[in-house]
Amino acid sequence: MTPSSSLLVFGGGYLGQAVAQAATDKGWDVAVSSRQAERRADFEKRGWQAVDPDNADALARAGMNATAILVTAPPDAHGCPAMRALSALPAGEAWPDWIGYISSTSVYGDRAGGWAFEGDALNAATLEGARRAKAERDWLDAGRGMGLTVQIFRLPAFYGPEQNIFQRLRAGTVPLVRKPEQVFNRIHIDDVISGLFASMARPHPGGIYNLCDDTPTPAEDVTLWAAERIGMAPPAEVSLDDPSVSDGMRRFYRDNKRISNARAKAELGWRPRYPSYREGLESLITSQT
Repeated sequence: MTPSSSLLVFGGGYLGQAVAQAATDKGWDVAVSSRQAERRADFEKRGWQAVDPDNADALARAGMNATAILVTAPPDAHGCPAMRALSALPAGEAWPDWIGYISSTSVYGDRAGGWAFEGDALNAATLEGARRAKAERDWLDAGRGMGLTVQIFRLPAFYGPEQNIFQRLRAGTVPLVRKPEQVFNRIHIDDVISGLFASMARPHPGGIYNLCDDTPTPAEDVTLWAAERIGMAPPAEVSLDDPSVSDGMRRFYRDNKRISNARAKAELGWRPRYPSYREGLESLITSQT
């Protein structure tokens, strides 16, 4: 895409704002949606067009001006809110050259520690994962039916300067749970962003990509490394059924899989700048000193 490119981000959360800022740094025109008035005011201060997704006219203008649309808003019980909002726009005018939908590796469900690839059958074990899988199908069906260049990006947990384990350690909100053979996948937010822009440069209609680092790792390894790196005592070890462990954390431990990023590397020419949690977390320390 050219320097005159423009991006509409549907969903101005942590990831949406980070991608919007990266596009701004490239000289793009950027619009970002949010239903929160305070957040929209902040977007305007950052030089972005702030869009209320319930304002059909404003959304239509942003959509028709965009050369790329990124959907980061999570699905709800009725499907993808971005698809509902954008489907009402003029079909011949509102759809850009590239549409990216942010999904989750939760769509794979449990693999008993085995590898998960984009072509695998999906087996989501959670409501969130099932909703993501349905939203993926809806976007891919729309892409095929309307001739749109839709891309799906399945992400594990992502971290960055404003959302990371160092903060949680200092806040005392990281339980140290050991579960033999359990691994998790993760990715630095900068590597998510570089993957998205790599796709914009080399779009594949209907493309589905796992974006993650190269090193699936047990959560306790990351916790212990991070605590030692900032000179903190490690959290107390607890069992998974301990009352201090939230239901959300227990659900997190249901899925055990290794996510492959080989397709993104092969088709997009993308490589994670931070191939493991060590490089990624170290970058957060050095960038703040």
